[in-house]
Amino acid sequence: MAISASLFISSGCNKQDPYAPPDLFYYFASYKVGKNPTTVTPTDVNQDGFTDLVTTNIGSNTLSILLGNGDGTFRDQVQLNVCKEPRSLALGMFNRDAYPDVVLACSGGDEVSVLFGRADGKFEEGPRYPVHRTPIAIASEDLNGDQAPDLVVALRNDKIKVFLGTGTGEFTHGAQYEYGDTPTSVAMADLSGDGKIDLAVTNGGPMSNAVSIWKGNGDGTFRLPTDYRTGKRPLGVSFADFNRDRILDLLVINGQQDSFTTFLGVGNGTFLPGKDSGADAGPNFGYARDFNGDSRIDVAIVNLQSSDLSILFGRGDGTFEYPPRNYRTKPGPFALATFRVTTKEEEEPGLVTADNGNGSVSVFLHRGLKAVSTPVAPSP
Repeated sequence: MAISASLFISSGCNKQDPYAPPDLFYYFASYKVGKNPTTVTPTDVNQDGFTDLVTTNIGSNTLSILLGNGDGTFRDQVQLNVCKEPRSLALGMFNRDAYPDVVLACSGGDEVSVLFGRADGKFEEGPRYPVHRTPIAIASEDLNGDQAPDLVVALRNDKIKVFLGTGTGEFTHGAQYEYGDTPTSVAMADLSGDGKIDLAVTNGGPMSNAVSIWKGNGDGTFRLPTDYRTGKRPLGVSFADFNRDRILDLLVINGQQDSFTTFLGVGNGTFLPGKDSGADAGPNFGYARDFNGDSRIDVAIVNLQSSDLSILFGRGDGTFEYPPRNYRTKPGPFALATFRVTTKEEEEPGLVTADNGNGSVSVFLHRGLKAVSTPVAPSP
């Protein structure tokens, strides 16, 4: 009896089966913070071994501090009145005591504000430094090798400003550069392997759409930058090693056309042309790390318009599996961070979002997070 060959074909494995991303995270809980949070930063504010959270709340001119309980939950916020419209935050040990300090880019007050950490988990006001004008992003590294952290601030009027730290919590005015088109973020690392800190700046204006790489001279100044074309309206830049060659690569989040761009580093501070990948609607902030334990760097992105969190799993070459695993968030997720509940390195990291449209932060725990119990928490 003849048997149709189509029966064998239809019963075999289809090589075109769609990719199904793993489901690694689950929504755990949300906590109220101030109005319109723009950043969320994990740190151990009171040095008790548990991760705490700090948010900048641009709509209420406040900082929110949520002390961690060591089980994935956090205490109710403590709000501190700070400068006008705190937009961005950087951590550092600016006065060299045991407690982490904060520096704020105050976009509504045209100033940089320093806050000193205290033993009770709060902050006290330090010096303020005027800038011209509208600081939008800030980052901290030791630029001149004196063991004191310095600052780089992106100003909305196409300027980059350097402040040099003294180690006492104070700063002196350093170089200022006028370049690019509407800088939106800054990040610093040694990109060329020469022991000197380099600078990456995204330029989100319509005349640029590029990330600029400024090579450091090791004395707090930078050489003229090289631009790399990104997608439209780049909003953020960070570093990761996507292809496992021990050379830092770039991750750039594009605010328009729902994409992000990765640039593979060559090793001398230069990069190959970028590769675009898809995100959900309105990507606003991204973070790269290995989430599924396969030694390949993945990317987590919060999407402002679609109000969700996307996890894209890396292939080890700067490209990513598609589709992403999406998790619903509170309205307007604006920023994202990864955190460990305690300081133990063996813990799987969770994720926390700053929900700009909801005045909250939301915690997503990793399903492999063994150090955490699972109390009942409301669904999002």
